[in-house]
Amino acid sequence: MARRSLSRAIQVSDEINISPLIDMVFILLIFFIVTTVFVEETGVNVNKPQASAAIPLEANSILLAITDQGKVVYGGREVGIAGVRSIVKRLVQGNADMPTIVQADKVVPTELLVKVIDEAKLGGAKAVSISTEGNR
Repeated sequence: MARRSLSRAIQVSDEINISPLIDMVFILLIFFIVTTVFVEETGVNVNKPQASAAIPLEANSILLAITDQGKVVYGGREVGIAGVRSIVKRLVQGNADMPTIVQADKVVPTELLVKVIDEAKLGGAKAVSISTEGNR
């Protein structure tokens, strides 16, 4: 008699319990959200010059833009030349190897570009690059 009741109990529980699977999916989702590197855009469109030796941008970098009107922009807001040093200093504090990339419009005077690069280096940037359009 005892064997029959045991076999009936086993037959009743042939459903698969998926609650641990759901928990695991949520944990993986949280892990991927936390470890994702977000690419920060400058917030303005810049008509960059062509370059045949262009390489892709690094995902974790400081992006500054210089518009065709000579405005220096970071994160969608105008910071001017005077604001570049403080922004770079604040962002480089946590990661000294973070590159600074300047996206300058092709009509921007060289003098303005050099001033922005100088301010970035005075802010603590080790490497300042100029963003260009690659050959397609």
